[in-house]
Amino acid sequence: MRYLMTALMTCGLFLNGIRAEDKPAPAAKTWTLGMSQCNLGEPWRVQMNADIKKATEAHPELNVIYKDAQNDTLKQVSQIEEFIAAGVDVIIVSPKEAAPLTPPVAAAFEKGIPVIVLDRKVLGDKFTCFIGADNKKIGLAAGRWIAKTLGGKGNVVELMGLMTSTPGQDRNSGFREGIKGSAIKIVFDAEMKWLEPDARKEMESALARSDSIQLVYAHNDPGAHGAWLAAKAAGREKDMLFVGIDALPQEGRAYVKQGILAASFEYPTGGREAIDTALKLLKKETVEKSITLRSRVFTPATIDKDGEWLE
Repeated sequence: MRYLMTALMTCGLFLNGIRAEDKPAPAAKTWTLGMSQCNLGEPWRVQMNADIKKATEAHPELNVIYKDAQNDTLKQVSQIEEFIAAGVDVIIVSPKEAAPLTPPVAAAFEKGIPVIVLDRKVLGDKFTCFIGADNKKIGLAAGRWIAKTLGGKGNVVELMGLMTSTPGQDRNSGFREGIKGSAIKIVFDAEMKWLEPDARKEMESALARSDSIQLVYAHNDPGAHGAWLAAKAAGREKDMLFVGIDALPQEGRAYVKQGILAASFEYPTGGREAIDTALKLLKKETVEKSITLRSRVFTPATIDKDGEWLE
């Protein structure tokens, strides 16, 4: 009996050792983030997604589902609804338009899903956090820079982004405020929906209507480049200056270096900041309702000095 008991105890200890060694480690906590991008037809938005992807590389616990709304508001509304139905842990959205995206964002927020709004705002306050630069401030700085550069007078073309979006509205109103009190005249303005081909087409109309244009202010760098292409095709690109917004290294800043743009005002994507904020939310930490990103202006004089910060 003693031998039997000893054998059983030895066997039990052996089996317990096997159980302890073979017992799987608890699964690491993972979270799913839903990212709805209004379109990927703009280089700046492609960069935003790339910045989000880069920021998540250091966090294997994060799984990001990317959706492209392809500039379709209804499709983007459906994407937010799909994220809600799937029960994702955080929603990140860069809206095409403010008003139509407000209800689905509010619905997610009311169901307890944190919503990070990037770049373009929605209406009201039923979202968790907005991240973006101050478009009004950028437009104002651009207007003042333009007024100073032109000596307070001249004919200007304004190529506007999507005017149902808050960046388009703010870049327009800020610019108009910046040139207020000067003798600068807006001889042509048109909505080019942030797209270079549309900007080129609108600039062709501007060139046909006015034989005296001193500067083109576009709400983004693709728009400014499209205007430059139209002016170059007409043999008039050296008669005027071109100013844009975004200042991506491979785009706006490169155009400044090439002498195509006289200035490009930075509009940071907020991709890295969105992931930083999502992590805080997932850890139940408090985040600010609004995070304003700083901006710089790049000109031939400052391009090699990493730009000049807007104050």
